[in-house]
Amino acid sequence: MMMFYFMLGVLISLCFISLNNLIYQSSTQRSNQNMSAFECGFDPMSHPRRAFSTRYFVLILIFLVFDVETVLLMPILSKELTMSHPYVMLSLCSFLFILLLGLVVEWRQGALDWV
Repeated sequence: MMMFYFMLGVLISLCFISLNNLIYQSSTQRSNQNMSAFECGFDPMSHPRRAFSTRYFVLILIFLVFDVETVLLMPILSKELTMSHPYVMLSLCSFLFILLLGLVVEWRQGALDWV
C-alpha cells in the first residue's frame, strides 16, 4: 500500500512539473532581452556570475563542521548527573581533544585566515 502512495505521489509531481513546463514555454519566448538582468533600465555593470573566494567557502565549511560538533556536545553538558560517571567524562574529554586538534590543524594550514 505504501508503494502505491509513493508511486501516486511521484506521478502527481511529474504531472505538475510537465504542466508547468508546458504553460511556461507557451507563454514566454526566450530571447537575449528576456534572459538578461534588469537593473532599472541600465545595462548591467558587471557579469552576474562573478567568482567568489574559495577561501571564504572553505572557512564557512569549517565553521559548519565545528558548529555541528559543538551542538553534539549540548546533550552531554545539559545533564549534570551523567558527569559523575568516568566513562562519560573520558568520552567528553576525548571528543573535546579531537575537536581542539582539528582546530589546531586548520589553524596551522592557514584555512582560518580569510583576509
